[in-house]
Amino acid sequence: MSTRLAGIVRWTVLFAATFMLLAGVVRVTPAESATPNDVARFLAGLPPSEGSPLSAHTRERAWQSHAAAMESAWANIETRQLSRIRTWSANELARPSDVLYYFFSGPDFLYADAFFPSATTYVMAALEPSGPLPAIGRTRRETLGYGLAQLRSSLNSVLNFSFFRTREMRTTLSANTFSGTLPILYIFLARTGKTIDEVTFHDINEDGTLVAEGDGLPKGAASVAKILFKGGDGKQRTLYYVRTDLSNGGWRKSGFKAFCEKLEPGDALIKSASYLLHSNAFTEVRTHLLERSKRLLQDDSGIPVSFFKTEEWQLRPYGRYLGPISVFPSNYQQRLAELFRRSKPPTIDFGIGYRFRPNESNILIADKVAVRAAER
Repeated sequence: MSTRLAGIVRWTVLFAATFMLLAGVVRVTPAESATPNDVARFLAGLPPSEGSPLSAHTRERAWQSHAAAMESAWANIETRQLSRIRTWSANELARPSDVLYYFFSGPDFLYADAFFPSATTYVMAALEPSGPLPAIGRTRRETLGYGLAQLRSSLNSVLNFSFFRTREMRTTLSANTFSGTLPILYIFLARTGKTIDEVTFHDINEDGTLVAEGDGLPKGAASVAKILFKGGDGKQRTLYYVRTDLSNGGWRKSGFKAFCEKLEPGDALIKSASYLLHSNAFTEVRTHLLERSKRLLQDDSGIPVSFFKTEEWQLRPYGRYLGPISVFPSNYQQRLAELFRRSKPPTIDFGIGYRFRPNESNILIADKVAVRAAER
């Protein structure tokens, strides 16, 4: 064989090998390029849109088992919790704000939507990272079933008890095939009938503006997954999932405080918050919530009732206050117990917070008097 011919053969082999490698990449590219909404529906056990590159995966036994398990779990929580919360919310939360702040939330869009379905901007904040965009195409067939099973495991506590267990969540969300909070947010958006239009990633500058992710900001800057979506009414909505430290030190330097101050005052939801707002380490975010909230809806793990000045707030308790569970023995509130005894509050037919059984749960609605007076 001539030197020239040998060179041609070598280049032909190299080209063929390169083409085969690229072909392997191309084989997963269609699935990786699926729309965020199709990925969300797929992870939620719902069929993606017609013609989606993910449709082929729905024929796999692993996904079909996942879809059946998700359908059963969702039917249960819809009957036991969500439909009841929506009914209660429609009756008890008149004139909700367009903006909802849900701090210490983890990826729990589920209850934010159930209590405040008409909000157009949701600001959720927690320590857990959002993770990358979930990409089904990068998941080998033999690991798809395992990854979907991990997701169901991550959802167990919130579907059964109404809250995420913090330590468990941090472990499972970092170890999962589909890592971070974004896959769970996707599932909750899809299962509550939302259509995801766009997902982008940002950091928050010290002045509260969103900048490109990784734009050289100092350590401690808050990061944001911004999700644009529509509900059944077709109205465009925005979910900001902010990874940040809400303690006094983190609140000062992350830019998140300035970000919130650029938005209008709104309603706030606090539940299963580990009683952090009882602590001196979270005084600044507690003050912010009291100053900037039109309404607070919380269980007893939120802001202690002693911080609500009677001339500024109208308090409406619901359910029963039995005190904290044994994990938090030092957070009993005598003044809250007296409020519940004195008010003889209406019962609630759903569970919420750490005491998740319906006949043990408590809710406090705090309405800012001046705001409600101005709205009349």
